[in-house]
Amino acid sequence: MLSALISDTMLFCKINSFQPKMPLQIFDINLQQLYTHLVQLGVAFVLPLFTAWNRETEARSAGLRTFPLVSMAACSFTLLAMSMFDDPNAQGKIIAGIITGIGFIGGGAILKDKSQVSGTSTAAAIWSTGAVGIAAGLGRLEIAIALSFMTFITFKLVGKVKQETGTHSDSNNNEN
Repeated sequence: MLSALISDTMLFCKINSFQPKMPLQIFDINLQQLYTHLVQLGVAFVLPLFTAWNRETEARSAGLRTFPLVSMAACSFTLLAMSMFDDPNAQGKIIAGIITGIGFIGGGAILKDKSQVSGTSTAAAIWSTGAVGIAAGLGRLEIAIALSFMTFITFKLVGKVKQETGTHSDSNNNEN
């Protein structure tokens, strides 16, 4: 019975020109690709640290661990999508799934207490950080750098302007 199954499997592989990888071939690592991916993941780790530090010092729900992890995970999923699928539509579906998942994580940062909502800015920053990771994974470092810089500046400068003017977009909304 077992020998028949093995014979059928080998016949299937021969007919379909499928050659299974030997156990050691699974770990055949392209060092150039490893280096490139490590650089991309490093960029995805470093760029969100400025925003993460801002959120951490402001005692927000997400901080130094969350932002780099979200960015690196988004970068990793993007790298996997690009290496697994040649079809741009398939790659786009994976990236759409990343965006949706990060939105779900950001939703966890939003808190409602009676008539006050907080954490919306942190949630938006988590989403922005996911975009930084996707950009790094796609090799679009100029987008990753620009978005990280603009997110950080939004918290530092626009936050100060908002505090000085005492304005709020909605009296029931405390953007944190």
